Amino acid sequence: MGHAQRTDEIFDVVNERDEVIGCEQRGEVHRLGLRHRAVHILVFNSRGEVFLQKRSMKKDTFPGAWDSSSSGHLDCGEDYDACAIRELREEIGLKIDKAPERLFKIAACLETGQEFVCVYRCQAEGPFTLHPDEIETGGWYTPEAVTRWMAERPGDFARALLLIWQKLNATA
Repeated sequence: MGHAQRTDEIFDVVNERDEVIGCEQRGEVHRLGLRHRAVHILVFNSRGEVFLQKRSMKKDTFPGAWDSSSSGHLDCGEDYDACAIRELREEIGLKIDKAPERLFKIAACLETGQEFVCVYRCQAEGPFTLHPDEIETGGWYTPEAVTRWMAERPGDFARALLLIWQKLNATA
């Protein structure tokens, strides 16, 4: 598929209450800083480790940064749950029948790139089939190691994940 560089994807544009007010091309949404929608899914294994992906250098935002197990934008007319299922399949080859557990939602802000983000978690053991255009590599990390890594080298991570991880640990 190679949609890492596709700027012609169409996203729903939303208002401050996350209500759809229109559709716009990906490139324009990002260029104009319009509010839109995304999902982030954290996959944990039975040992409690989280799978993080290292974003491909081809990505238009945060290339080479470490990010959630899987994440992506909602297509025009798509809902959060459907997007979570699709992104898991497309990015890491994880096929699930129903939406993973929804943890919380983050309102559009600077840290998320003006995205309303629904954050999910699910359990899987891997191994995963990583989409080469999207993901350079990935690995399992204990939550403690992730927290320590973020404190020491926050620049290694995509900005939204730093916010998500902070919220995750505040509610835990």
